[in-house]
Amino acid sequence: MNMKYIFRAAAIAALLSGLASKAAFADEFNRLPVRWKWLSPNEAAFSYDGSFRDEEAFIYNIRKGSFSYGVNCPDRLPSKPEAGADELNAQYSPDSSRIAFTRHNDLYVREVAGGRETRLTFDGSDLILNGYASWVYYEEIFGRASRYKAFWWSPDGSHLAFYRFDNSGVPYFPIYSPFGGGGSLNNTRYPMAGQENPKVKIGIIDMAEPEKIVWADFDENEDQYFGTPFWGPDGRELFVSREPRTQNTLDLYSVNAADGSKKAIYHEYYPTWLDWMDGVIFTDKGLYMARAFETGWQQIYFLSYDGKTLVRLTDGENWGIRLIALDRYRDELYFTANRHSTTRKTLYKLVSGGEIQTLTDPDYNVDRVSLSPDFKHFVATLDNARTPTRLLLFSSERLPEDASVRGKTLERNRRRNAQLNQGVLLRDMAGEDYDPSRYCLPQEVSIVTEDGFRLPGLMTLPLDFDSTAVAKYPVHFEVYGGPDTPYVRDRWRTPGEAGRWFAENGIIHLVVDPRSAGHNGRAGEDMAYRQLTVWEIRDYVAWAEWARSLPYVRADRIGVEGFSFGGTTTVMLLCQAPEYFRCGIAGGGVYDWTLYDTHYTERFMDTPQNNPEGYRVASVLEWAKDYPVSYDGGEPSNMLKLTHGTGDDNVHFQSTLQLIDSLQKLDKRFELMIYPDGMHGYRGDQARHSMKSDQEFWTRYLLQ
Repeated sequence: MNMKYIFRAAAIAALLSGLASKAAFADEFNRLPVRWKWLSPNEAAFSYDGSFRDEEAFIYNIRKGSFSYGVNCPDRLPSKPEAGADELNAQYSPDSSRIAFTRHNDLYVREVAGGRETRLTFDGSDLILNGYASWVYYEEIFGRASRYKAFWWSPDGSHLAFYRFDNSGVPYFPIYSPFGGGGSLNNTRYPMAGQENPKVKIGIIDMAEPEKIVWADFDENEDQYFGTPFWGPDGRELFVSREPRTQNTLDLYSVNAADGSKKAIYHEYYPTWLDWMDGVIFTDKGLYMARAFETGWQQIYFLSYDGKTLVRLTDGENWGIRLIALDRYRDELYFTANRHSTTRKTLYKLVSGGEIQTLTDPDYNVDRVSLSPDFKHFVATLDNARTPTRLLLFSSERLPEDASVRGKTLERNRRRNAQLNQGVLLRDMAGEDYDPSRYCLPQEVSIVTEDGFRLPGLMTLPLDFDSTAVAKYPVHFEVYGGPDTPYVRDRWRTPGEAGRWFAENGIIHLVVDPRSAGHNGRAGEDMAYRQLTVWEIRDYVAWAEWARSLPYVRADRIGVEGFSFGGTTTVMLLCQAPEYFRCGIAGGGVYDWTLYDTHYTERFMDTPQNNPEGYRVASVLEWAKDYPVSYDGGEPSNMLKLTHGTGDDNVHFQSTLQLIDSLQKLDKRFELMIYPDGMHGYRGDQARHSMKSDQEFWTRYLLQ
């Protein structure tokens, strides 16, 4: 589902903070640069609009400790070339001499000098996609940030690899738009659980012989998936990971770019499911990768190219590892991970001998790390839920106070090194007028389940909160529930209108996670296998019991809200635990897992053919009868509100329509808000309407 990246804009603002009083954000919060790059080991440039030509752009000189403003240091060529008519995903080659793109599902290259265009494939059609991803790959494997791009330049630009998708056997799903005289229909090739996937071939083209395609030695007729490929450092081999449809085995192959022959160099098995390789770092002798198959947590491994050497380099409870860079001269590997905290990332350095050095304060979440060319410094953003984001520059190693630097006095040098060790503040989101006392900022909370899983949460108390007050406070839960998708993240989110509303109206706001979210490694995740929502519902009920135990909580006024997988969770809670959750708003949820795509659903549930009972238990439609609100019961003590966008290409409107049908047949009372052509998450006027409509719902069922 790639649900990790699907959050409704209005809900995000409500997750982590509430505004205590209306404030002038322009005065209280500063903008931060959106892009930065190293000009040399001692100079970094920062841009607010990404062009490095904006008047506010600046350069920081490490040696001098000085700023210069209004810089002009543009890229040699724009990072994204201008695309012509019908050209999609135009991308420069590494040497900027060529531009690759797709047009009408065929792959092309164009020379930058002279504009000569070469067509590389000739069978593109509505069913055959060359270099353009089939929907399930775009959504689940490559990610939406790919914008359907399915081609990759070799490091030297001499070769171009691409995936060819054959959608002939993939069923299509019609998405109707009501606008225009007769409306319109978008037929998307969308494989639902148990249905046929696209067939995939992997092609490699030598730019010296663009008329020749070398096909990797894989059988396209096997029921399989391929992950995002990686070029080796010399461009002679393309590394391709493959999983069978069951997704419990991963094989890594090196594919010879010259003849397409493949060599298996790595095999991995896990009883439930395996994640794809991501962020691999290559060296002359092998590659570094992060995997989670051995200790129950993610660890860093070194794998030789011949597959004979596999060495685990880390231990401990690591999760969310992201490999940043390798200093090949010092044999030092930089990475971020949830190691000190399951809700915050910290930057680490793995040095020779296996020692792990902590480079940033674990009390703050680190993001957007960029190392200098000589690896002596790095720039990063740091924040947490109670501290606005800061942009800082650090030394990557502890500097001695008395280190001599030409042209500087000893005392000045001591001060400089102390700054670099602690972080030179380049920019701070908190403006001069920022006053944290004006805001209701979240605090960390946690519970421990009966079987020993620690579950984290963030709780935001209302404006003028009084724990001793006679009048108790209603509670609003924000939930998700999908495996390996932590919703509780100790990061700064600038307070917005949605969060302000809860704070100003005396509602406690809680963001909580279940055991499968990733905070408990594979032990927590694996419990979701073949039974989605079963343990998640139990964990959310445990959270509700904890909230009800607080002396200042009104136990009969607890609401729950979620979108996407969170929508699924919300309806399940209203059906299975109505004594805990009085009301809920469910947006864009999957209410029958046979209606969702193959790759995501089968990863956790197996196929409907192999796991019919699991699909039955995980189906909201099966539980609709237990939703307690019917038309013959007088005024409802509970209430469910459903929302969905009719243009949703991820979780189809079909899912909500089938739930509506079930509820109507059962004579159940519920509320409904539909957004014509709305996608998976509402934007613009729809987002504003959704927020106001939801506030009116909470007023009726939490405050009255």
